[in-house]
Amino acid sequence: MLLRAWPQVFPPAGPRDVTCCQGRLRGDGRGRAGPVAMLARPGLCRVARVMLCWATLVSAAAAGDWPQILGPTRDGVAAADEKLAHSWPAEGPLAEWRRQVGSGYAGVAVAGGRVFLFHRVGDSEVLEALDAATGETLWRDSHPTTFVPQVGGGDGPLCVPAVHGDRVIVFGAQGVLACVDAASGRRLWSRRTHREFDAAEGYFGAGSTPLVVAGRVIVNVGGRKEAGLVAFALDTGATAWKATGDAAGYSAPVAVDVAGKPHVLAVTRSSCLLMAAADGAVRWSFPFGKRGPTVNAATPLVFPDGHLLVTASYGVGAVYAAFDDRAARPLWQGERPLATQYCTPVAVAGLLYAIDGRDDVPPANFICFERGAGTVRWTAADFGYGTLLAADGKLVVAKTDGELLLVKPAPDELRILSRARPFAAGPQAGAVRALPALSGGRLYVRDDSSLTCLRVAP
Repeated sequence: MLLRAWPQVFPPAGPRDVTCCQGRLRGDGRGRAGPVAMLARPGLCRVARVMLCWATLVSAAAAGDWPQILGPTRDGVAAADEKLAHSWPAEGPLAEWRRQVGSGYAGVAVAGGRVFLFHRVGDSEVLEALDAATGETLWRDSHPTTFVPQVGGGDGPLCVPAVHGDRVIVFGAQGVLACVDAASGRRLWSRRTHREFDAAEGYFGAGSTPLVVAGRVIVNVGGRKEAGLVAFALDTGATAWKATGDAAGYSAPVAVDVAGKPHVLAVTRSSCLLMAAADGAVRWSFPFGKRGPTVNAATPLVFPDGHLLVTASYGVGAVYAAFDDRAARPLWQGERPLATQYCTPVAVAGLLYAIDGRDDVPPANFICFERGAGTVRWTAADFGYGTLLAADGKLVVAKTDGELLLVKPAPDELRILSRARPFAAGPQAGAVRALPALSGGRLYVRDDSSLTCLRVAP
């Protein structure tokens, strides 16, 4: 998800606090959770039973592709064969091409030598396939839109396209879910989810990027009458199942194998929950989020040793928990070390890196912390907001003010290798809130009005 600069309708958080949790979280069989310290069943977190669903996530993508939000494994980490230069020229990385784009904050997906761009042009939401090397348009598919945001910002789509095999899935601001043939651009099926499931548009429209897993397209629709999350058959678009009464959040769900079966970990408007991908059965759920003008927007992280991390701003903070298919047990929670608006933390060499704070309410700090205890290793204060990705033992930081940084991850301090400003400076400069994508030595970065392809390989 990818949010815009919000007006001050969303109140700044109060003083931060930390709670070390000994309580346990679980579901009650209906996907509900108790208010505070929830119950756990014995035998929690058999590590061998919980692992990231890597095969599901990358089976349809070639090495080096960036086929969905936050890359091949939905965690901001590029493919192992992706290489980055050790530094950039003084003038910044070479811009291989640049093109104008419409409105929206949806980052691009890259697969099979094509860049999939989802934006609003006039009164249409448009999916375009571009040649990755030249930026030339290969095909377009569109549908009409009348979306107007409730709270300022732009009127374009927020969700990154999801590429799976020969199909591309997009989810528009008014809840139009469409499946398109990746080669030709032919529309295969579409659903008007907000209309069909009686879902509210939310502050900024639909913003939870769909997940493709186990032949299903999982969407946090936020529909009433137990249609908070809905699964659609990838081949036909038919409804496979629906579950929970949760309103929609802006966080993207992730796939995880638990006890040898595919599951979905999702953060909705008000909770974090684990569901079976096959039928939507809720394994457990715990409250996450606050009422009022707040959002959950960062994507949850799942670690192969059976732990998860979720985070949000607005006084929510973060929860780090051990989990299996029966319960989740928080190990720490609170606004320290992290309470980030929409920057998903990135893990490198056993440490986590993130930008803590909010885009619209400074300051925002760049931090490095340990996930086990939540201990902060270092803080770069008043760094400014942005998003991160990792590749080749380095970090690429895309700040919302248009600056790009190449960073060497280190446990003791922020080590900046290079800086660049690929977009026009000055009062007319567009903000960079769309998530960047890295594929084949090219970094694709989008601001308010343009998409730029930068050569960042050695």
